[in-house]
Amino acid sequence: MDGSDRAAVVWRNRALTLFDRVSVPVAVCDVYGAVLLANPAMAAECGTTPGRLRGGNVLEVFRPQEATQVERIAEALRLRHRSRYQVSVCWRAPGGAERFGELTADPVSDTVEETPSLLVMLRVEGEREHSPAVPARVAPVEGRILELLAGGATTARAARETGLTTDGVTYHLRRLSARWGAGNRTELVARAYALGVLATGVWPPVASPG
Repeated sequence: MDGSDRAAVVWRNRALTLFDRVSVPVAVCDVYGAVLLANPAMAAECGTTPGRLRGGNVLEVFRPQEATQVERIAEALRLRHRSRYQVSVCWRAPGGAERFGELTADPVSDTVEETPSLLVMLRVEGEREHSPAVPARVAPVEGRILELLAGGATTARAARETGLTTDGVTYHLRRLSARWGAGNRTELVARAYALGVLATGVWPPVASPG
């Protein structure tokens, strides 16, 4: 082993030590979500150890709120596009609570020619509201988007009515879906009524006061 090889090994060991000690949940995955390496913080969110998490699929633990999001990322990576990708996810914490947050994936590889792996970081945004007895609270713009959605509006119309872009509307819908565990927009509207966010017996739909 020459000097450059020894230096590479030293820096690799330092990087792995830092990887293990950082408090942010981090993992390295392939383009399909299979875990190649995970730090203790990521394993703790999954209620296991780094060794046991290795080989599992990060997308089975952290459930994406939009399956098409993952498909677009996988296709972009197969085409060797290199951007930062975000996926809204929810999961069950070791204590049993339902949490929601965002996975951020950055492509990493030794050369630009090879298909990259993903450096995945988890940001915990909160825990899902459980009790429908107390109306859930949403931001005014989220309430307006839910009103429009319940009335049959498209994303484009909701964007025009709220002054947002279509991506802005989708962002709010994705956050609400992650918060309430809704798998699609129909379920999201149903959850909004069940949680008291939308008033019952009223047409066109309106958000409940407060």
